[in-house]
Amino acid sequence: MVLLEKSMIINAQITGIKYTPFLCEPLNICSDFETALNEDAVCLLNICGNLIAVSKWVSPKRTRSYPYARVCNTLNHYGKKATIIPFVKDEGADGDRDFIQWDTISLMSLLGVYVIIAYYSSASKNTHYANKITAQKFDTQFIHNEIEKLLSYQSDALHWNIDQINNIAIPANLSKYHYAKIQIDNKVKMHSPFGIDKRIAVIQRDKNEFMNLSRHSAQAAQIREINTIQPKENITDGIKAQINITNYLGGMYYLTCDEAKIDGNAIHIIEAKHTKNGILPSIDDIKDGLVKMILFSNLKNVLVNGIPFQPIPTLKLTSGTTQYRESELSRTIMNEAKTNKFTLIMPNGDIVCPNTP
Repeated sequence: MVLLEKSMIINAQITGIKYTPFLCEPLNICSDFETALNEDAVCLLNICGNLIAVSKWVSPKRTRSYPYARVCNTLNHYGKKATIIPFVKDEGADGDRDFIQWDTISLMSLLGVYVIIAYYSSASKNTHYANKITAQKFDTQFIHNEIEKLLSYQSDALHWNIDQINNIAIPANLSKYHYAKIQIDNKVKMHSPFGIDKRIAVIQRDKNEFMNLSRHSAQAAQIREINTIQPKENITDGIKAQINITNYLGGMYYLTCDEAKIDGNAIHIIEAKHTKNGILPSIDDIKDGLVKMILFSNLKNVLVNGIPFQPIPTLKLTSGTTQYRESELSRTIMNEAKTNKFTLIMPNGDIVCPNTP
């Protein structure tokens, strides 16, 4: 038994992914590339009779706009799955600037998703700030060309994504060029372009240095999150924990779980999603939690302070209302839990275990 009071560090490995998604929404088939890219967060793109499931990130930062939920919607497509991520999103000097991280790309490789590293080529001035922009749009022709290359690409997502890293200077320099143009066109001050130059130099000098830089940022975010309880988390008797996952693709993921509890030789690794007024958390929150379940249900060699434990991945859904009732959505989530062998805690306290008939 390991006694921990305020924090816990869990180390684990993933040697492969086995998971059957149930909650993927039907994807619209779209033949108009421009419309698909600018209006749809996720769709089945039809290019000359070839269907490819495409999702889009609005920022390289994983905690914004539910990118995992969008990727989740593509996972039951039997053909190629691609996700479009900007190399950088600069909101202007009065806003944030976020860069793509190594572990985001590595996680997509693990899920069999092909990454297209793209860039924003246009934007409008945000009228509420002196130096902030909004309505950023991708260069659709650049992405169209990348998707056409992908359609004839014969290797797996890992090799494609490594190629994307090797050629990352192209979208990075185009990001730099277009943000300079956006600054002039909209008369706003953007962040210094030297930040992009520095990131390009790091990536081109040594991929390991890029990995370490990304992981330093991820670890810093992890430490911030470990000390914060979000409104969408309903924490009871567990404690927050850091989860450091390595995989056979060379990925290293610095994640957190909302609660961790040790029970004998087992450890409950719990992702919590809460709603204040709804019967269930939002569908995007639930899908965000399910992406964690894809990882947590495939953990091997789980160690806490060097001591091995049997992981019990758990998705806990809670609500501030007592009006819970079973629905088609709740039954689908239950089936996903049983099939993929993770524990599900429903808002009324019912527990669905993997061996429940």
